[in-house]
Amino acid sequence: FRETLVFTGIVQKLVKVESIDKQANLIRLGLGLGDLAKGLELGASVAINGVCLTVSETKRNKVYFDVIPETLGATNLNSLDQSSLVNVERSYKVGDEIGGHIVSGHVGTTAPLVSLVHEEHDRVYTFEVAESWMKFIFHKGFIAVDGASLTVSAVDRANSTFSVSLIPETITRTTLGLIELGDQVNIEVEAQTVSIVETVERVMAER
Repeated sequence: FRETLVFTGIVQKLVKVESIDKQANLIRLGLGLGDLAKGLELGASVAINGVCLTVSETKRNKVYFDVIPETLGATNLNSLDQSSLVNVERSYKVGDEIGGHIVSGHVGTTAPLVSLVHEEHDRVYTFEVAESWMKFIFHKGFIAVDGASLTVSAVDRANSTFSVSLIPETITRTTLGLIELGDQVNIEVEAQTVSIVETVERVMAER
């Protein structure tokens, strides 16, 4: 695997946004990564809310990322302010444990939270996506939500929704414990699933 392109969907840290500098055709996002900044070089890739961003500058433990309008328009990074918390994961290194699933950091779409059911230690979140994305989402399949690797617990194709069930650890360690109804999250569907579905569609179309 190439270190700069691969993540595992295991959020390493919940980090506060320290600065947002709006410049011509981009914003510069400043994060205090603390120990995660150790050994981080210019040009390295870091997943922020599941979005693969490139390190543009480092100052001690503060790291800066330049985010262009295309990325802002396609993800929930456009809603960040200096009170926001974001999920952070550094890229995978050969030999690291893959605790989640392979994630590229290329967000496909965003989805609003349309239902939240909280029962004792279990929270079930339901998100709505465009109908065109539902063909890639399956019960018990993997999906990355704001960069967190999760298993789909239910699918409702009629209403273009899917659900995930979160354990307390995920609720505590990620932004998913903070979102409310209507909030948008970044969605990345599993690349292998996309490849299989598109291959089957192509074969069926050729027949």
